Amino acid sequence: MTGETAIVEFERVGLRYGTGGEVLRDLDFRLTAGSFYFLTGPSGAGKTSLLKLLYLAQRPTRGAIRLFGEELSTLARDAMPPLRRRIGVVFQDFRLVRHLSVFDNVALPLRIGGATDVEVEAPVREMLAWVGLADRASARPATLSGGEQQRVAIARAVIASPELIVADEPTGNVDAAMAQRILHLLTVMNRQGTTVVVATHDLSLIAATPGAQLIRLENGALTDPTGGLRNPAAGSFGPRR
Repeated sequence: MTGETAIVEFERVGLRYGTGGEVLRDLDFRLTAGSFYFLTGPSGAGKTSLLKLLYLAQRPTRGAIRLFGEELSTLARDAMPPLRRRIGVVFQDFRLVRHLSVFDNVALPLRIGGATDVEVEAPVREMLAWVGLADRASARPATLSGGEQQRVAIARAVIASPELIVADEPTGNVDAAMAQRILHLLTVMNRQGTTVVVATHDLSLIAATPGAQLIRLENGALTDPTGGLRNPAAGSFGPRR
């Protein structure tokens, strides 16, 4: 639907690292505000590289990316941090701040945004209870299991109600019950207007999310959307014509 607002637009985007061949090539698509997407594909397809472009950790080698209406190639360096604060990221390797407690890791995005200690207390406590870590608020990341660290990373990503959530295998280190709880949290955020992009190999998550759309990468390129896009009539993903 052409009237829908695009939160992300890629035009003929390619990416290579150093002098090697392209790991992503000719990516041409748009993601609409308030939609839910699953990014799938075999190992080595380029999923993590695509996510890096989405959360501004990497710039494309060629092509154009617009995020929140901003053309990234012409964006001033000092305009990047405010743009990044509109994105919540769940990293596959968690990237928690080791010297901070669980509470302070989750509170970090709120504090960066200017919230006071009083203002962060209630939302952080509520979020920790939601992900089942209320009793681990004072713990340091090194004392947590992999699944617990994953839940802290997810809580940190969503605490500030970002406009875009990018999650790399967010249920890879948790049991099935917690995976469903995490999926529910992401779908609640989505219903509130957040655009969500989840890279996953878990077909059960995709099956449990009616209305979500499927982005499939193979060998650094998008597959034919008529074969890989859930609900293609929605028109919010696919090659430009």
